[in-house]
Amino acid sequence: MKNKPLLSGLSLFSGAGGMDVGFIRAGVEVVSANDIDRDACLTYEANHPRGIIQCSDINQVLTDIRRFEGVDIIFGGPPCQGFSVAGKMNPNDPRSNLLWTFMKSVELIKPRAFICENVKALAVLDKWAEIRQKLFLFASRLGYTCKLVILNSSDFGVPQSRERMFLIGFRDVEDISNLETQFNRYKKPSPTIRAIFSLLGVAGSKNNQRVCNAKITIAAKPIMRRSPYAGMMFNGQGRPLNPDGYSCALHASMGGNKTPIIDEEHCYFGQDSWIEWYHSYLMKGGKPLSLDAAPKRLRRLTIDESLRIQTFPHDYQFIGKQSSIYRQIGNAVPCDLAQVVAEVVRDFLCQSYSTIPLPFIEDEAKQLWLAI
Repeated sequence: MKNKPLLSGLSLFSGAGGMDVGFIRAGVEVVSANDIDRDACLTYEANHPRGIIQCSDINQVLTDIRRFEGVDIIFGGPPCQGFSVAGKMNPNDPRSNLLWTFMKSVELIKPRAFICENVKALAVLDKWAEIRQKLFLFASRLGYTCKLVILNSSDFGVPQSRERMFLIGFRDVEDISNLETQFNRYKKPSPTIRAIFSLLGVAGSKNNQRVCNAKITIAAKPIMRRSPYAGMMFNGQGRPLNPDGYSCALHASMGGNKTPIIDEEHCYFGQDSWIEWYHSYLMKGGKPLSLDAAPKRLRRLTIDESLRIQTFPHDYQFIGKQSSIYRQIGNAVPCDLAQVVAEVVRDFLCQSYSTIPLPFIEDEAKQLWLAI
């Protein structure tokens, strides 16, 4: 960030602040944030002592949000359940309307740039083609040039195969034809699950205490795939993870049988994989084992392991019950991926940059949220 000025940013649908971590690292001064989840707001406050988070329904403060006019960037990830293939894909889901609340915020504040994160399905499925067209038309009428970029976290140092879309718009940067290629400069190899877990220790140890006790049971009618780490050999939607690869996408529904599975003896001590053995056994025509035949060496991901996969700082504090913490982690944008997005956006903005002094914006923001 040498010789680059700080940019000011407003964070919406902030959750626990994973996206904010990345943007702050990239030199964005977050002047204020908003989320409706009380635990997530407490988590945000615990880790961003200078941050101001308004814990409320964003629609209740939308009329006052224009007071933040002048910030450089608005960023956030409106709830995606209405668009996700993991959900019911219901366009009438009330949470889907929050995508337009985000765009309304852009209309009111007129930032130099905005970044709207959501699920890949919204960017690629024909089902959502009309919504994409409306998004681009709305942004164009506001004076923004936009691009829709799909990124996989595992291409940017995150040990997780998690594809997300980012709708990125600029108000005073006309040529963004090379936006996608700019992300190539930030690509780097990601560590394996085994590599990041080895720094923690086994479940229950000092640095890995927050275990998930959800039981693992064998599927009576397994759905087989070529890979031992695909298909459904166990009940529930929590897939087994390959320690020598990347995690599948972590979801907000973790905490029970939707939490991914790890073979601790294979991951931590280098023993042969029981998961791979069982897969081979079934592929050769073996009959499924009994419901309770899963060995104790198989367990669910812990909270601390999930945090590493999402690239949160090791000392990031989470507030709430275990189910709430898993939800906050799963809802977050991986911090390292968010940083890459912020770096690319600031590279474009800093080509020609002048700004209101940040101390003014920050002090003003404090007064404004207190007044709302």
